[in-house]
Amino acid sequence: MNVLSQEKISEIRNSINIVDVISSYIPLTPKGKNYFGVCPFHDDTNPSMSVSPSRQIYKCFSCGATGTVFKFIMDYENISFMEAVKKVADLGGIVVNIGKVHKKQTHPELHQIYDLSLKFYINNLNTAAGKEAREYLNNRNINEEVIKEFQIGLALKKDMLSKILTQKFKPTEVLKSGLIGKNDYGYYDLFYDRIMFPLYDLDGNPVAYSGRIYNRQDNSKYFNTRETEIFKKGELIYNYHRARDEARRKNQVIVMEGFMDVIRAYTIDVKNVIATMGTAVTDVQANLIKRMAKEIILCFDGDEAGAKATMACSNELLKIGVTPKVIRLENNLDPDEYIQKYGKDAFRKKIDNPISVMDFKLSYLKNGKDLNSSVDQAKYINELIVELNKIDDDILKDLTIKKVATEMNVDESLIRNHLEKKEVKPIRQSEPPSVTTKYEKAESGLIYYMLKSPEVITMYNNKVTYIPTKEYRQLAREISAFYKNFGFINEASFIDYIECDSELMETIGKINKNNTKETYTLEEIEDYINVIKDYNVKEEIKRLTNRMKNLTDPLDKAKIAEEIVGLKKGV
Repeated sequence: MNVLSQEKISEIRNSINIVDVISSYIPLTPKGKNYFGVCPFHDDTNPSMSVSPSRQIYKCFSCGATGTVFKFIMDYENISFMEAVKKVADLGGIVVNIGKVHKKQTHPELHQIYDLSLKFYINNLNTAAGKEAREYLNNRNINEEVIKEFQIGLALKKDMLSKILTQKFKPTEVLKSGLIGKNDYGYYDLFYDRIMFPLYDLDGNPVAYSGRIYNRQDNSKYFNTRETEIFKKGELIYNYHRARDEARRKNQVIVMEGFMDVIRAYTIDVKNVIATMGTAVTDVQANLIKRMAKEIILCFDGDEAGAKATMACSNELLKIGVTPKVIRLENNLDPDEYIQKYGKDAFRKKIDNPISVMDFKLSYLKNGKDLNSSVDQAKYINELIVELNKIDDDILKDLTIKKVATEMNVDESLIRNHLEKKEVKPIRQSEPPSVTTKYEKAESGLIYYMLKSPEVITMYNNKVTYIPTKEYRQLAREISAFYKNFGFINEASFIDYIECDSELMETIGKINKNNTKETYTLEEIEDYINVIKDYNVKEEIKRLTNRMKNLTDPLDKAKIAEEIVGLKKGV
């Protein structure tokens, strides 16, 4: 439920230029009256997204994504509608108060279990029993402010949390949480005698933990929650909810491996940091990172494993058109260790002077090779060519070729001739319509112009009794109701009005994908209406014919036959 009126939302939307806002996220190229860019909502390789400043909407001709500036920000930043409205209001200089935004959760009981467990662990750390753990954290230069910011807690004995949770929630749900186990003796805590670092979903809700030993010997220094219905490691990024706004403000995000690296960076006031939690970066995570900022810097551990992870992560980002920069740390140190050893200024200097991804790859590819050997030289150049084919940055590619050609004393053409030829694709303006029949085309066309004209809505109200396709029928009714309630129709305002209805938004996307002409004639609208009427008449004839087959009374059959003849004359 929106806390602002439709009029206020329209005022906020009209306070900015949609092209200015979207171009701050993705590059846009003018083409006629509109602007085009690579769609960030699917695996797009050439400009499929059109942004219309006059209509105040964007649409992708490939995947069908459509909406106003609010919808774009919602989907790009993974935030709620009202949070997107607030962002646009701030850009437009309009003061609004939307209060605290609560998102609907798919597994509310699991979230409640985690909320309670977090309060429990935080309280434990602040009791007398938490003294040793607090001292351990302080000795690692994690002070009270950081403990509070990252909601660090403490798991004590094996059965403390399980008793609380099984009394308050269904045991089956508690077992699903990954916090509690069960054996012949009953329920028990999976985490005990560990400092608890909560892991969050993209909205900042606790969904898992990483527990660290601090006062005993254990084979596993860290013990993490297993994957659950609300915790999918490959879909989350540590600190995303905190870093999102800071990354947007600086237009830069620093990607690390572990949560302790992120926490340490916070202690020196570097807050545009996230972590992949030490796993191979997935395509989901790569796309989330891509949307956070234009400049992406990888700062993984300084050892060989960290170099390998940097290589893998950079390749995942390059697949989706992102060319990251890289920070490498000396002496095999991770960011946490580096900051503690060399301090704030040394680390900030690293951030200010990252190397290009290709300079990193050149160094990585040289490892273990004897470049005085012609065999290893050939291997190095062949591996380099593979990596060059992965990047879209032509300037970086050219500079790298020149550098390697000079370094290896080979002709540049030797490298260039082995590169894949890049296909130059034209700006996409439309794709073939996905409608399957003339009837669906008529429904789609009629509703497309209903979104633009009160005249067409009036014609629909007066002349169309029934739209056959359910998704179009529902959308047409909503447009008609909007016009009746507000006394006007504006495509952008209507889209904002129905933003919570994913089915209606999907139908609008489909309609916008299949229709591109801005203007109409009354003859076109009449044709659409007549085609819809024709369909309805044919369906009625079919219904009456089937009904007549089941009748035995000749008079009843004659009446229906007369109805059918009348309908056929009208077709």
